[in-house]
Amino acid sequence: MGDPALSRRGFLAASAAAGLSMTALSGCGGDSDGGSSGTTTVEWWNISTTEPTKGVWAALAKKFEAQNPKVKIKIVQLENDAYKSKMTALTASGKLPDIFHTWGGGVLKQQVDAGLVEDLTDRTKDWAEGLLPVAREPYLLDDKVYGIPFDIGMIGFWYNKALFQQAGVSTPPTTWSGFLDAVNKLKAKGITPLALAGKEKWPGMYYWAYLAMRTAGAEALQKANDDKDFTGDDFVQAGQHLQELVDLQPFQKGFLGAAYSTPNGQAATVGNGKAAMELMGQWAPVVQADQGKGLGDDLGFFPFPAVEGGKGAITEVFGGGGGHALRQGAPQAAVDFLKFFASEATDLELVKKTGVLPVVPAAESALTDPNLQAVQKQLKGATGFQLYLDQAYAPALGQEVNDSVAALIAGSKSPEQVTESISKTAKEEQ
Repeated sequence: MGDPALSRRGFLAASAAAGLSMTALSGCGGDSDGGSSGTTTVEWWNISTTEPTKGVWAALAKKFEAQNPKVKIKIVQLENDAYKSKMTALTASGKLPDIFHTWGGGVLKQQVDAGLVEDLTDRTKDWAEGLLPVAREPYLLDDKVYGIPFDIGMIGFWYNKALFQQAGVSTPPTTWSGFLDAVNKLKAKGITPLALAGKEKWPGMYYWAYLAMRTAGAEALQKANDDKDFTGDDFVQAGQHLQELVDLQPFQKGFLGAAYSTPNGQAATVGNGKAAMELMGQWAPVVQADQGKGLGDDLGFFPFPAVEGGKGAITEVFGGGGGHALRQGAPQAAVDFLKFFASEATDLELVKKTGVLPVVPAAESALTDPNLQAVQKQLKGATGFQLYLDQAYAPALGQEVNDSVAALIAGSKSPEQVTESISKTAKEEQ
């Protein structure tokens, strides 16, 4: 299981760097009032802050409460970056919420190694094994179950068909050179090619990660993590290809200070027709419509292009899904809620109302949106899969990937310096 002290020290250092107060985070974990009512309060932390998901999830909690009168679900909803920062601090404090959002991978592993996460293998065996295998994979550690998925998907380009037509881009590009050509054609027509939330860093990481997969191959990213060395030529080339894109100045004005899901952020810029593309996950259409107008039938999807001469294939995908984990010692009511959330009835509702891809096979019939069907087809045909780097790797390493790639996009680091910085942090994490 690893050294809990080492794991907690790593998280404590990160939380101190983030300037987070432990005293402000001491109220986590559900409880039973133990009095006359005998009500169990289950605290549920998630990142569903945009509509319709926020409202749908709140209604599902009420539905569960109605079916379980002695249980109260206390919902805490935080935006992505704020959630990650607070969870880092909570892990350092040794007290996690009863139910909390997880992407699996290296972050979940550190929490497990610190002895903070409930082993769900036996408590969920009778129903969890029926979920889609690819969706369960990020939460399996040493063949034990530490999380239950509610979503699965991948990162790809979401584009405005009308703006592509205006620029004379007849079909989505399938090669990197074709992609750069499309960017130039859009710029020539006075159209902003790409929207990017430069302030939040993780959206920029998607470009470098995909380019690394295309130049080095999907398996190389895991090998580099195992070897603590990202300085190979293929990874440098990934940064060089990203530099080619950055040099074209393809992003919206003020992108370095832009957030993702705000009224003037990345999603709204695309959703309001002010940029032609964004590189984002399967949730993109929902957030575009929530923060902007949404593109309706003008919205299309295409996979990240292949890089000529690269070792990777266009069928290797980068992404992940969302899941829920429980703190160690969480009450049975928390397990019951996970079962409720992973049921066919709930998944059908999530697919129909929030645009997630189904994790319950029987709920696939509800998937009618052509763009999401395209994402699902790409996932089903995938020849390789890589979890988000800031979740697949240990937290400090994942953060360094985000920071270094953001520095390259901002012009303060070279492609070589990016790989050197990432490798340095990887070695320090040993």
